[in-house]
Amino acid sequence: MRIGLIGTGRIGTFHAGVLSRHREVGSLVVADADAARAAEVAERTGSTAAPSVDEIFAWGMDAIVIASATSSHADLIARAARAGLPTFCEKPIALDLPGTLGALHEVERAGTLLQLGFMRRFDAGYTTARELVRSGALGRLHTVRAMTSDPAPPPAAYLPLSGGLYRDCLVHDFDILRWVTGREVIEVYATGSDAGHPMFREVGDVDTAAALLTLDDGTLATATATRCNGAGYDVRMELAGELDQVAVGLDDRTPISSTEAKGPPPADKPWPGFLERFAPAYEAELDAFVRMVRGEAENPCDGREALAALRVAEACELSRRERRPVRLEEIAAD
Repeated sequence: MRIGLIGTGRIGTFHAGVLSRHREVGSLVVADADAARAAEVAERTGSTAAPSVDEIFAWGMDAIVIASATSSHADLIARAARAGLPTFCEKPIALDLPGTLGALHEVERAGTLLQLGFMRRFDAGYTTARELVRSGALGRLHTVRAMTSDPAPPPAAYLPLSGGLYRDCLVHDFDILRWVTGREVIEVYATGSDAGHPMFREVGDVDTAAALLTLDDGTLATATATRCNGAGYDVRMELAGELDQVAVGLDDRTPISSTEAKGPPPADKPWPGFLERFAPAYEAELDAFVRMVRGEAENPCDGREALAALRVAEACELSRRERRPVRLEEIAAD
């Protein structure tokens, strides 16, 4: 199989390493707006560097992996669809609903495959939680608490391109909440704080956010995120039912300390970032993509799944701005 990888930044470089080692990938071609960076990644991974993205589409690929700047995703998805190529794309499809829907319509018209990169669906802890919920082991689920805490803010130049904390960060929590519980969000009430570095206020973003989500079976969920968790990278989910409760992401590298005399000791090596925490999940999602292209597996996360998570993020952003509860039916679905 010959795969074209577009984008050789941090996550693209990681994907290049994974794909270059995959037993079913006979040839990997990489391209980037920075041709020198693509060449360096190609040299490091034993891949071929294309002079530009145009060659990726001209050189006869079997599939495309998109890890470029978010602003390019929708156009590249549409281009791959028109070329009849199965595509894996890092989230999001686009930073707004019109761009997302436009790209999805291109995929659906072409009848091609599109898998979105929500890697938490491939994490062992979340997978186990899903199985416990679906099996009834927790009993009736009544409360879910999800959180994502980054150890440090991103560069200031990234913020205007990110879509904001709900669309860029919490969208992962919204997706995994739907996936683990099997339920849909019907209403949100969200707020945020920009009390940290002034760069967040300058672009109308927040550095810390919280949302109360009501699911369609009455389960209540909270989702919180911050860019300013100096203790380390902390991603968790707690699920409480009438029979039992479990926690995802609680291990000896979780960057949290107990104040109890007999509590667990602080982590010796707290997670420094998302690549370290979710490396096995990133590898698993690309393996799932390769198997899907080969006709050996179903699509584990198609574009409509990504749209559902984005609609929750859009509802949260609207709720934050207007300081009111927002029903999901207020957010366009097609």
